[in-house]
Amino acid sequence: MSLRGFLRISPHLRQFRCMRSVPTNIRHNARLLSATSALRSDMAIPSDDDKSQFPGSKSTFTEKLEFLQPDLYDGIPVYRVMDRNGDVIVPSQDPGLDQETIVKMYKTMTLLNTVDKILYESQRQGRISFYMTNYGEEGTHIGSAAALDARDIVFGQYREAGVLLWRGFRLDEAMNQCYGNVKDLGKGKQMPVHYGSKDLNFYTISSPLATQMPHASGAAYAIKRAGLDICVICYFGEGAASEGDAHAAFNFAATLDAPVIFFCRNNGYAISTPTKEQYRGDGIAIRGPAYGITTIRVDGNDVFAVYNVVKAARRLAVEESKPVLIEAMTYRVGHHSTSDDSSAYRSVDEVRYWDKEDHPIGRLRRYMINKDYWDEDKEKTWMQESRRNE
Repeated sequence: MSLRGFLRISPHLRQFRCMRSVPTNIRHNARLLSATSALRSDMAIPSDDDKSQFPGSKSTFTEKLEFLQPDLYDGIPVYRVMDRNGDVIVPSQDPGLDQETIVKMYKTMTLLNTVDKILYESQRQGRISFYMTNYGEEGTHIGSAAALDARDIVFGQYREAGVLLWRGFRLDEAMNQCYGNVKDLGKGKQMPVHYGSKDLNFYTISSPLATQMPHASGAAYAIKRAGLDICVICYFGEGAASEGDAHAAFNFAATLDAPVIFFCRNNGYAISTPTKEQYRGDGIAIRGPAYGITTIRVDGNDVFAVYNVVKAARRLAVEESKPVLIEAMTYRVGHHSTSDDSSAYRSVDEVRYWDKEDHPIGRLRRYMINKDYWDEDKEKTWMQESRRNE
């Protein structure tokens, strides 16, 4: 060490040496603390010796050495209202929506599907630089959006365009954003599909995964402090749930009782990573109870089930100021994005099965036909009309 360096630290060393002779009051406080600790040790121990008194635990004692095994239970059940044929299984679970609302749900879902086809083709033609479709997940968008209040704040990921359409986002606004033209609300400063609307209470989408989740918890806590009768809903995928921000958001919301709905779209793949490689536990829903969050798992291809679940979750969030975790089980029929070729990691037969046998649009269409709300003529007329709207 140089002389200059020694001179820099020597005053600090002298301070430490002097501390041995100075702290009379510190020694007094130490004796007082020791005496207080002794008094505490003589306090009566609770008679209920079967229940632990450790802070942060509600457990009972056991003398049996046994590890918890992850495969000892059947898993959290998946709530549903309709079967795959569009028939309501238990009549009491039918949300009782009127025909006009149900038809609006169907039209918004199919309109989103049409928008996806046109903008996907636009990217392939070189008109826009990037796009992400919503094929197969339309039920999660519309079912959840219909159950919310228009004042509720939305933090999306990048596959929730249907929520915006339900709230009144115009098709030209969506096109302007994807094309990044002068009429774009974001002035062309974002990638395509990174929508946002202040008027519709939809925060602008951020590309990095899960960054919206702590923001949602913070916004919900602010709402609670302000005493507002609204909540926050935060959408994310099962892949984003592996990010550290997800765990921070869960713990933040749980410990502060923030009125936020965490809506996980578990569509089977995080880009090319299947769920079996993404996690080993019982999906994302199992994490909710571990954080002290009220949790449910729902059939994301059943728009009525999604509606019921989000409606109930909103009541818990607004009236009881509780966070809620919803895991919507669905399937991503389309590629992750225009930069992805999903045939490299999943079979065409697998995709065809979900597209034909258990698609949310097909299920709702069958329900409407059974109710005489819809028929082939109305389908053709609407398809032509929706294309003209583009």
